[in-house]
Amino acid sequence: MFDAGSPPGRRYYWKSSFLDRLPDAAIATAVECFGKVRSPYCKVVFECLGGAVARVGRDDTVFDHRASPFDLLVIGAWQDPRDDQENIAWARATWEAMQPYASAGVCMSYPGQESEDGGARIEAAYGPGKYDRLVALKTRYDPDNLFRMNQNVRPARPS
Repeated sequence: MFDAGSPPGRRYYWKSSFLDRLPDAAIATAVECFGKVRSPYCKVVFECLGGAVARVGRDDTVFDHRASPFDLLVIGAWQDPRDDQENIAWARATWEAMQPYASAGVCMSYPGQESEDGGARIEAAYGPGKYDRLVALKTRYDPDNLFRMNQNVRPARPS
């Protein structure tokens, strides 16, 4: 969905949260933050959820956050490495300003940079107990962590 507007060669930093609601104040906050954007390539995206997503049982899949009606994605995008800090700061500040409307979850399609929190957001994205089930599967079928790109679920270490 983002390929055309996010070509290779640019620098990217993103953060995401599910939103419990999207009142006028949240939209005003997003507009205010976007007015401070540091690059013409930056984006603030609201994805509407609900419908079929919300009709699937919470325990039927590893996707846990079916009650949130919206997903927020803040994308910092720029060209020059010298602009890293100001664009990353803009994305972080925008995401932080939207947190009063956020739920605890994050979409696994774009959790943000895992290294910032030691993987806690990836673990939280699956919901209570589900990450542990995935670790058990990973430990059984991929104990050497061959498939470790993107949002990695690490196998359990032998005791």
